[in-house]
Amino acid sequence: MLTRRRFLRQLGLSAAGLALADRILADPYAPLDDPGALLGRPMVQGGWRAVRVTGRVTIDGRGQRGVAVSDGLAVARTQSDGRYELLADPRQPFLFATVPAGSRIPVTDRGTARFHRPLAADARSEMAASFAFETLPGGDRRHALFLLADPQTQDARDVGLLHAESVPDLAAEVRRMGSVPCLGVACGDIMFDRLEHFPDYERAVRAIGLPCFQVVGNHDVEIAARSDEASVRTFERHFGPTYYSLDRGEVHYVVLDDVLWHGRGYVGYLDQRQLDWLAADLAGLERGARVVVCLHIPPLCTLHTRRGEESPGDTISIVNRELLYALLERFQSTILCGHMHETEFLSDGGCDIHVCGAVCGAWWTGPICHDGTPNGYMVYEVSGAELKPRYKATGHSPEHQMRLYGPAKNGSTDRQVLANVWAAGPGWRIEWYENGERRGPMTARRGRDPLSIRLHEGPEKPTPRAWVEPVATDHVFVATPSRRAREVTVEASDPWGRVSRETITLGAR
Repeated sequence: MLTRRRFLRQLGLSAAGLALADRILADPYAPLDDPGALLGRPMVQGGWRAVRVTGRVTIDGRGQRGVAVSDGLAVARTQSDGRYELLADPRQPFLFATVPAGSRIPVTDRGTARFHRPLAADARSEMAASFAFETLPGGDRRHALFLLADPQTQDARDVGLLHAESVPDLAAEVRRMGSVPCLGVACGDIMFDRLEHFPDYERAVRAIGLPCFQVVGNHDVEIAARSDEASVRTFERHFGPTYYSLDRGEVHYVVLDDVLWHGRGYVGYLDQRQLDWLAADLAGLERGARVVVCLHIPPLCTLHTRRGEESPGDTISIVNRELLYALLERFQSTILCGHMHETEFLSDGGCDIHVCGAVCGAWWTGPICHDGTPNGYMVYEVSGAELKPRYKATGHSPEHQMRLYGPAKNGSTDRQVLANVWAAGPGWRIEWYENGERRGPMTARRGRDPLSIRLHEGPEKPTPRAWVEPVATDHVFVATPSRRAREVTVEASDPWGRVSRETITLGAR
């Protein structure tokens, strides 16, 4: 846990920002009723009137029952004729509707999803707001989610690589899905602090042809801002709310903002407004429903254990994650996140957590993340309530799911063959064959990817970001062939029967 002294030394916080950070880290589970007051920007405590919002939600002109409309605090659900009434807080910036299942996702002229509008009252503190959707031909019980973690462009060079490498690959993969409806979620760190490049990301979305929702990351905030609310103003101008929900088929998707900016840095944290809204949003679901939550910072990852540390850091985990778990415990819950520039699949608090590899890899320094995962993105093929995840490496076929190293490449002196199977998670089988003969499962071993060591290790590597270093990962597997082995084949099978194979030639001794 961060101490007051450590905050002062590392962050140089103002007294107000330090008070907020101290309070959160001292008791992450205590609600902050008025975080603005702690930053010298108190919310209005009186003298305002609720905005009476009325309207209708339709699909092809017909009213839709049970669609949620919200100001980010209160949630109203439409009646049988599609009409709703909501008493909104005038301090909230947006009004938004949960995109109904079976409808097209409306998009802006920039290609990003359009499901919201500014909350603006008239002189009588009233507002009329209707949401009109269109039927999606064929429905969306089957659909595909493209999860784009950490595009993280900082300059013209990075933008050029995104458009030259990632965009064509994504567009081809969308085409490969054929008639299956697709949506995208940019899972935070769309930018690398340089928010003037948001239009370049929007240009990429248009070129891919994928209706895309956005998650705010720690590098998507205004770093000069002195409060969390002020830090997301540019993000909001481009994309709208920082938390919301949508329905596709039998899946309820939720996007959350777990980056709390305190003036000179950030903490992984879910504020009380979001938690209260999420409780109201989920109240409309039946027990056991499939819920997929997209956020940037993982609720939990294992980097601290791989580094030999006792607890996860405040910037690589959500410090009040148990409150999120409590809200999700009634459902089949999967949490999708980025931030770490590596792949990992784990469970915590009754939720499956997928930490997804980065579009930019190791910050656009080469073809891989620092754990050896290729630059790329996740594709979730969804049928009903079932998710079938697959990692798509940029520039490779969908079957490319591993990288093999012989003894000369992995530093081994005992003829070990090493396989980095980056998407391996629960239910995977990793088996090996010597000279075509099956030898059984490979042994999981924590270790570093040899290519990452070669590209990233050392004070002067890689360019242009020499601070990148290889990290140990748990998706490394080893086997020791005999001296008669001429070749080794590794076969990786996922829980849905999809098989990937790679072969390496050794040469007998």
